[in-house]
Amino acid sequence: MKITKELKTFLIISSLMMALSICIGAFGAHGLKAHLNEYSMKVFQIGVSYQFYNTLGLFAISFLVYVLPKSKKVILSFYLLLIGIFLFSFSLYALAILQITWFGMITPIGGSFMIISFLLNAYCLKDLKIDNH
Repeated sequence: MKITKELKTFLIISSLMMALSICIGAFGAHGLKAHLNEYSMKVFQIGVSYQFYNTLGLFAISFLVYVLPKSKKVILSFYLLLIGIFLFSFSLYALAILQITWFGMITPIGGSFMIISFLLNAYCLKDLKIDNH
């Protein structure tokens, strides 16, 4: 098994993002619950959920980097998803905590980055070689 520099970096980033998801989720559940209204807590939790599940996507893309190590598109899809997570989830965190409504305009941009990332992954999968043995 050959581990490339990109794969190692992506696995580290994915692991840190998962730890961050857990920390932010715990902060919301324990530190913010008494300070935010029900709507803001729901918005905050949506950010945590999307960060958590899309971080699993970062791990999946890391696997594709291992399988398709020369694919620049797979590497691009990792960064698009990472940016998408930050734009989507962190805009919701800011909206929930700071109550500044224009942060909500950033959220769909992050969601678009996430969608494009996974569509790019689907496109990259055509390059996988199937072993019929």
